[in-house]
Amino acid sequence: MSALLVSVAFAAPAQATTVQRVEIDGGRVLIHFDAAVEQASSFVLDGPRRIAIDIDGARPGPSLPGEGAVSAIRQGWRGSDGARVVLDLDRPMLVSGGGFEDEGRTLALILAPTDARHFAAAIDQRPLSFQPFGFGAERVASYRVSAPVPPARRAPLPRAEGEADRPLVVIDAGHGGPDPGAINPKTGLREKDVTLKIAKAIRDALVASGRVRVALTRSDDRYLVLRERFGIARRMRADLFISIHCDSVGAGDATGATAYTLSEVASDKEAARLAARENKSDIIAGVDLDQNPDVSTILIDLTQRETMNASAGFARLLGREAAPLMPTKAKFHRMASLMVLKAPDMPSILFETGYISNPKDAAFLDSKAGRAKIAESVRRAVQIYFARRIAAK
Repeated sequence: MSALLVSVAFAAPAQATTVQRVEIDGGRVLIHFDAAVEQASSFVLDGPRRIAIDIDGARPGPSLPGEGAVSAIRQGWRGSDGARVVLDLDRPMLVSGGGFEDEGRTLALILAPTDARHFAAAIDQRPLSFQPFGFGAERVASYRVSAPVPPARRAPLPRAEGEADRPLVVIDAGHGGPDPGAINPKTGLREKDVTLKIAKAIRDALVASGRVRVALTRSDDRYLVLRERFGIARRMRADLFISIHCDSVGAGDATGATAYTLSEVASDKEAARLAARENKSDIIAGVDLDQNPDVSTILIDLTQRETMNASAGFARLLGREAAPLMPTKAKFHRMASLMVLKAPDMPSILFETGYISNPKDAAFLDSKAGRAKIAESVRRAVQIYFARRIAAK
């Protein structure tokens, strides 16, 4: 059972925002505001079954008819300084994912079916916090999650293609399965489909180069949790991890690719968690970190800083090689607290290949020619990156 309650905090806006409209788009609920909101939280209610979304510092908009599992969308004041959007359900549904888009002006929630017992059990779960990217350092989000945990087992690792003695690059196609990612509002083009096509194009280009081995975290339409994505790469001892995504905004004509690497602030907590819960001797090869906590902290910190520097170096290379071949933003390399980048010992980037919400970008991303240019950008950057590493030894 999965109950996901979204809570995202922002710096207070100058004036109250208004809920402009609420859209039901397949399994996604899109709540659009006329400005960035202070904070939003989603939770489930029973008798009757509802999903409620509270928006601090916002004014409610009109109530609307529902669609699919959502029978109606009701809005009203929550106290004197906030709006509440209520989704009336005709069958049990839970929020299985979500977050803010368009710099805090759109809240996107992903709904997933469940049963009555799991829906009722979802009400009293405690939140799990995380910090997304795209709206400055003060944006903070938390999910409330409960789910049945299957027997602990590791999924089989994907097959790596290429010569056995070559460096390994793991390509991660973002989203998948019940999580479509961003969706083009006019064509219905889904991020999960585009990222898989791009990942396969990059794999083919890299394998053809003969310089590296390549593996995909997913080669079909399946869902992987974030830790499993970089976990696969770590288990395979990858030399580089690239997570492929598409950007999206609720309005405007934003365009261009960007690459994200892990911010230093975010990395500290992950290093602490890793030191506490994983086999630390796997992180620093040949050094038993259990013997001295102070040595453990120092070595993990040094390893992670080196990894972050390597990640940033590859992101800059990718920006340089991509600029002549595809639309890119002027500020290509950015830093953010992203779970998929938090492997402390493996250079990692998240590559936002363009805006699926922009007609020109979407057409480029969904074309064979566009994917070939993206793949060539990555191939060039990967070749230079590993050539430099070999030369530095």
